[in-house]
Amino acid sequence: MIRVLVVDDHPLFRLGLKAQLEQLPESALVQEAHTVAEALRLLPQHPPLVLALVDITLPDGSGLDLTREIKRQHPTAQVAIISMHNHIDLIAAAFQAGASGYISKSSGGASILQAIVQILAGKQYIDGSLSPAILSAIQSPKSRQIPTIDATYNTLSLREQQIMRLLAQGLSVEEIAAKLYISKKTVLNHRYSIMQKLGTPTPLAFLRYAARLGLIDLDEE
Repeated sequence: MIRVLVVDDHPLFRLGLKAQLEQLPESALVQEAHTVAEALRLLPQHPPLVLALVDITLPDGSGLDLTREIKRQHPTAQVAIISMHNHIDLIAAAFQAGASGYISKSSGGASILQAIVQILAGKQYIDGSLSPAILSAIQSPKSRQIPTIDATYNTLSLREQQIMRLLAQGLSVEEIAAKLYISKKTVLNHRYSIMQKLGTPTPLAFLRYAARLGLIDLDEE
């Protein structure tokens, strides 16, 4: 029996993943968590963890930080990031954190199951639906300039970095709230925190900072 941990804050998505895991040839013991804290409480349990399917944005923290902790406690466990975010720097960061795969939530159930099988076999996996966008970004003249990720930017939480990219794309507070399924007040609070941390008190200063970073966003509208 293989022990699988599914970490995602959307119950219906967790249910769908469980349905896919039931099709594995091996019998799977599936545990669920909707926050980083809940996942951390489950990690020390036995039998040892074999596979973790982790969302990149969780209510109380980063799936990337959780991936690092999973690999620290269970070095032989395979971790797959399953996310709606297709940003190239997040994909790179996921593998740097120790993930073996990056799967788009927009993929169909059969594709997700295929990815899980490959990852359990010890292979690395990048969702095929992301490849054309990644290739296009790499070949773009703009993308040949390596992004400047400085220490100040790294003080932002993953959610703040996400909102910063959307703001830089020109999305309004209302559009960001709808896209991320959060309230306008939450977006405004994050925006204030971002501008404070970056030292960009005006929208123009913020846009200049974002332009200097050269972040490439592959998220589809």
